Amino acid sequence: MLKDSLQADVKAALRARETQRLSAIRMLIAAVKQREIDDQITLDDTGVVAVVEKLIKQRRDSVEQYQKAGRDDLAAKEAFEIEVLSAYLP
Repeated sequence: MLKDSLQADVKAALRARETQRLSAIRMLIAAVKQREIDDQITLDDTGVVAVVEKLIKQRRDSVEQYQKAGRDDLAAKEAFEIEVLSAYLP
């Protein structure tokens, strides 16, 4: 299940001390849990993928805005998060 692989990836990122990757995965887990609480359901893989797609869309919009504002550092951070989140798409 996708949620189980998220937990395993958190542990792997902790061991490897990959702070940016860890932050992105934790943000995804928090979004999944928030969706489950809001809708009072347990998400299956399809629901988790929908959350991932929504977060990627938000990140793409943010990258565009940061680039227009000349904040390449923040745009790079968002682009990295897109890369991490894309790994969870089918």
